Amino acid sequence: MKYPFISAAEAASSIRHGDTVGIGGFSSVGTPKAVPAALAEHAGAMHREGKEFKVGLITGGATGNQVDSALALADAVSFRTPFQSNKDMRNSINAGEVQYFDLHLSQIGQDVRYGFLGKVNVAIAEASDITDEGEIIPSTSVGITPTLLQVADKIIIELNEAHSGKLAGMHDIYVPAMPPHRTEIPIYKVNDRIGTPSVKIDPSKVVGVVRTNERDRIAAFTPLNETTVRIGHNVAEFLCSEWKRGAIPQEFLPLQSGVGNIANAVLGALGDNPALPAFSMFTEVIQNSVIDLMAKGRIRFVAGSSLTLSDDHLDMMYDDIDTFRSRVLLRPQEITNHPELIRRMGIIAVNTALEADIFGNVNSTHVSGCKMMNGIGGSGDFARNAFLSIFTTPSTAKGGLISSIVPQVSHVDSTEHDVRILVTEQGVADLRGKSPSQRARCIIENCAHPDYRQLLWDYLKLSEGHSCHTPMSLKNAFKMHIAFAETGDMRNTKFE
Repeated sequence: MKYPFISAAEAASSIRHGDTVGIGGFSSVGTPKAVPAALAEHAGAMHREGKEFKVGLITGGATGNQVDSALALADAVSFRTPFQSNKDMRNSINAGEVQYFDLHLSQIGQDVRYGFLGKVNVAIAEASDITDEGEIIPSTSVGITPTLLQVADKIIIELNEAHSGKLAGMHDIYVPAMPPHRTEIPIYKVNDRIGTPSVKIDPSKVVGVVRTNERDRIAAFTPLNETTVRIGHNVAEFLCSEWKRGAIPQEFLPLQSGVGNIANAVLGALGDNPALPAFSMFTEVIQNSVIDLMAKGRIRFVAGSSLTLSDDHLDMMYDDIDTFRSRVLLRPQEITNHPELIRRMGIIAVNTALEADIFGNVNSTHVSGCKMMNGIGGSGDFARNAFLSIFTTPSTAKGGLISSIVPQVSHVDSTEHDVRILVTEQGVADLRGKSPSQRARCIIENCAHPDYRQLLWDYLKLSEGHSCHTPMSLKNAFKMHIAFAETGDMRNTKFE
């Protein structure tokens, strides 16, 4: 089926002020590139003419500079959901220029289909190929692309010829039915295929196809350092001990890992531990470290929603595509993050916290309780439903001026009921089966930095002076945050 080829500017001109635009892709890869840039230019031209131009932006997750930076700097976004990791968009959100609402990544697709977010006027999606039947083969990610293409009034396709002919057969597109007709999702093993390799669309909705030829621009991860390596080692040692004592099945369990340098350190440590068997992954983001471990035979199979790979690792995969095609599967994030599947398969989940408190509550999103960083992403999907929910964080930040272990987190994303294991470079706190006061002792002793350990013991002693189940002092709970705001150093905290 032939769709008309159009320019990015022509595609952008079909988008109107006040439209809600759905952007395909996930984790800053597989996202459209030319049309968002043209849309930013179009918005700038409208503003110079004294005309309003803003759109609402619904994505699967992070989209990177080509979408978030371009549109934020052009003052072209009225609202944004569900996840971003871009400095320019973050600045606009914290300045109140963009209304941002955070959401678990497993929910955004179905919320769009249920109509909770209103009408989607335009969907823009990147394809690696278009089949003779007019179906789309996504490129390096899926996200909520199938849902956006299903519900949008108009569709714009970016055909990225940098991936043409390479990714066919690596996608498993499945969208659950609407309640009350929904049945179980029939995935029982990580490598089960239940959907189609391409996305069906209504040809009458297609505005046109914009040709591109551009790889994803992956920001370099911070190099591993002594702290992140130690965190990775602590996680690996804990899981190894659990496996050896029979608390994890002998065949091991599928692993989910978050994004970034700590996640890479954890995967590296697990992969390098000869005592552990090769394992599979049921995750969101497939990073360089996953490809490296697959090449070494340490990861058997991986299912995720995006290939967030540097050019050299994407080339590594493409150079041996037949092997990787049989061992890598890309699915919608609604499936990779689905609570039913996470619990059924017994996923071991490892995610990152900005801060944690002595009771096990985790803040993944906000600095000092008010400034948004990125969003909750998928960590909450996995934390609530995983066989083991592990959160990692360095024990300090800003060169030791901030303790990541505090009396009370300034914002709660994952509650103490969902956090089973907390890991810093200092050690591991196993919180299972412990009361609040027992958790506090365990976290202070095993996870807090020595510079802050006595402060936290002082807080706990003051708080336990009252008859209560959870030893919390309203007067002192945020004194460490206040000390940093006033003096620039949490070590200057004075409890009362």
